[in-house]
Amino acid sequence: MIILKENDLCVKDYLKLREKVKFKDLSNEQAETALKNSLYIVSAYEDDKLVGMGRIVGDGVVIDYIQDLIVIPGMQGRGIGRKIIEKLIDYVMTTKLEDTEIMLCLMCAKGREEFYKKFDFIARPTEKLGPGMIRYIK
Repeated sequence: MIILKENDLCVKDYLKLREKVKFKDLSNEQAETALKNSLYIVSAYEDDKLVGMGRIVGDGVVIDYIQDLIVIPGMQGRGIGRKIIEKLIDYVMTTKLEDTEIMLCLMCAKGREEFYKKFDFIARPTEKLGPGMIRYIK
């Protein structure tokens, strides 16, 4: 059973997750500052073992970014990423100001576009937008 925890991720575990999916190496200070400056962090556990995480960075009212959506190899394809991203999107919906629109953006790894399209993100470039992906939440 997957359990999600909010804003409860230590630097050591964050760095281990990044290493398992071959994300760019960070120093302890970078990782600590990144976690501290995140607006919101979701961690996924199975039997008390950390198996994934995601975080939101941004200003909370005009533009936010999904950053570091990670599910460790061997656990992918089991709906963990879906649970994490749904929790991240729910958080952003609670921070946007009434009667406004907030942009929720991300940069995904090559080949992962179809996963994000399931959550109404659009692939870029488009006729009006340059490279990247974005979702407008009303």
